[in-house]
Parts: sequence; structure tokens; C-alpha cells
Amino acid sequence: MARSKPGSPKAATQGEGSTQKLKSKVALVAGATRGVGRGIALALGEAGATVYCTGRSTRAKPKAGAHEPRKRGQAGQKLWPADYYAGRPETIEETAELVTARGGKGIAVVVDHLEPEQVEKLIARVRAEQGRLNILVNDISESAEYEFGQTFWNIDLERGFAMFRNAIHTHVITSRFAAPFMIETAKESGASGLIVEIGDGDSYVYRGHLIFDMVKTTVIRLAFAMARELRRKNVAAIALTPGFLRSEVMLEHFGVTEANWRDALKKNPDYAVSETPLYAGRAVAALAADPNIMKKSGRALSTWGLSDEYGFVDADGSRPHWGGHFEGKYGKTMKNCDDGFYSYWVGGPIDTLYADWPNDGEKIQPAGQTKAKTV
Repeated sequence: MARSKPGSPKAATQGEGSTQKLKSKVALVAGATRGVGRGIALALGEAGATVYCTGRSTRAKPKAGAHEPRKRGQAGQKLWPADYYAGRPETIEETAELVTARGGKGIAVVVDHLEPEQVEKLIARVRAEQGRLNILVNDISESAEYEFGQTFWNIDLERGFAMFRNAIHTHVITSRFAAPFMIETAKESGASGLIVEIGDGDSYVYRGHLIFDMVKTTVIRLAFAMARELRRKNVAAIALTPGFLRSEVMLEHFGVTEANWRDALKKNPDYAVSETPLYAGRAVAALAADPNIMKKSGRALSTWGLSDEYGFVDADGSRPHWGGHFEGKYGKTMKNCDDGFYSYWVGGPIDTLYADWPNDGEKIQPAGQTKAKTV
């Protein structure tokens, strides 16, 4: 599909949410306070969905300290996940209000997704209030800054483990409690459910820091592993990467705002193809509205690739293409996960010996063996 130029008539209509394609859908965005999580919540709202916006930053209990621009470098690299966003102005209540303003229904819920009891209570609330859950987005990240180029034998172990817990344990915990409800919803409605793992990159290339590399490749593997177990449940699981982001934190890093973000090109010319968090949101909305989403289950996808396929645009009507820009400037070095790559992920011992698993609770039986009689 040809890419639409910013401001063209075609581009101006492709991002509109007036079609309300997700009007009857219920979504949970874990980590919706800011950044990509907020962008996804807003895009789901403009498509008409009811969106539960969760996080820890709330008006009811603002984090101590006035917000100051985040110190980067050595100072920023000492902050732990629990402190990284301390004092920032964004809240889940604000996100929920923005969702409602765009035509959806935003519901803010304070949740620490590292606490299984809180997540289980959240899912019970969604069940009681909505009776269904169609979309889950796991956007919670490591919430800390890496020192890229630092070798693994020099890392702060406990800080690194805390970052991994924040970025991966939260996803597993949330999916653990949401999946049964989503399977039930898909079965009753006949419409496919969708779990989205937000990561960084759609390849398995090294990412410059052991913990960062483990986090971002694990997100891809999480989507694949969940997809294998969900393949007969009509619930898809995919990993999604945005490009160079114009999030609140990145804009602050460059000392610009959304209004004058192009000034950041003086520091990094590659920012010319940056994208707002809404772009990733519209990617998720397009996936959620796709009746053939199960064909993509288990894959690592990108905002720019999905824009090529579905035709959605960013907030300004443009279609940033980070992959195309990078290849044009640096050569074919992206090495995204393709069919050849995924062929090594299926057909192993488990798929061969337990080809029928999972099968709705029946005892797993190796292929070729007679099932034991139940007394």
C-alpha cells in the first residue's frame, strides 16, 4: 500500500475514529497513565470502546515532590522503577477523561500490577460492571533508564532485577487473571479477543544492555507463548513496537513540546520520523477491529508496518515509517521477525507429542497413546 503524505485528503480521513468500530468492546490498558499506554487508551476510545485505564499515578494520591525535568545520564540511571516517574503530572484519571472526550468511556482504576491480589480484584470488577473483556494491553515497562553499553558484569543486579519484574512480571500477572475471562468472552460472543504486548523492536537483535535485551525479547516471546496456548481459544496475542516516540518523557528529554517538536532535530535528525503515542493506539484499534486477527497471533508487529496494511495515520495525518527510514539511512539491518524466523518456534517436541493441547481441561496425553479411563 502506498504511504499517504501528511495532510493529504486520504491521510486526513484514515485516522478518524468516527466509525466507532469498537463500540461494543471492553478494553483494559495496563499502564495507561502516559506514553504509549495513554495513546492506546485514547485510540480505543475514539473507536468507541469502554477502556479501563490502570496505573499507580492518581490525583487521589499524588506522588511527593514537584515535577522537574528528568535528569538523564548518571543521575537518571540510578533511579529505580518505583521512583522513575515520581512527581510527573500525568494521572490515570486524566487519561480516562481524555478517552471519554474522544467518544469512548474511560474508567480509571488505581492498580499495582505487581500485586496479584489487586489484579485479580480488577478483573472481578470488570466482570461485574461489563460482563465481558475483549482487549488487554500490557504496556507497563521497566520504568527506568539504562546505561547503554554497560557490560553485564558491571550492572547493578538488584536494580536490573527490579526493572525486569516491572516490565515482565506485571505482564504475566495481568494476563494470568485476564485470559480466562477473555476466553469466556470470545466463546460467548464469537468475536476474537486480543492481548497486546508492548515492546521495543520487532527483531531479536542485541539491544545494547543485558537487562534491556532480556526485557524486550521476552515481551516478544510472551506474545508467542501465549498465542500457542490460546490458538484454539479465539484469543490472539501479539507483540507491538512503536517507532521513535514523541511521548511526554522523550519530548522532555529533548527540551521540546508537541508544538515545537521539530526543534529536536537539531539534536537528533532521526526524530524527523518520530510518532506520537496515538499512532500505536490506532495500530491496536485496527488490530482489534480485524475479524482475521487470529492469523497474526504470535507475531511481533510494528506501527509502521501496520499503517502500511490498515492505512491509519498519526495525530497530524502523517504516516511515520521508522523501519523505512532506518533502512534507507543505515541499510537492511533491522532484521524483523519473519516467517523464516517463526518457523523455528513451532513443530518441536511439545507440538509433536501433545498436538491437541490445550483441550479444555482434559488430561494431556502424548500423541499415539490411549487416554486413561476416568474412574
